[in-house]
Amino acid sequence: MADLSAIKEHAEVIGADGVHVGTVDHVDGNRIKLTKKDSGEGSHKGHHHYIPGGLVASVEDGTVRLSANADVAVTFEEEEAKG
Repeated sequence: MADLSAIKEHAEVIGADGVHVGTVDHVDGNRIKLTKKDSGEGSHKGHHHYIPGGLVASVEDGTVRLSANADVAVTFEEEEAKG
């Protein structure tokens, strides 16, 4: 796992295949919180999703690169906990 402290707000998150996964809202513990604008469609639209920090392969030039392709990485996304 890469150093999550190197991840900056509004960094692009891309899969190992170079496909856009989302945009960083902020790092929350060992997860990356994505902005709402990248929340998908249907029941996923309009709320935050999280990517596990363990999927981060590297942080380079303001871009977060994941160890999984984008289509696989989104299957690991977690919903925002409802309080």
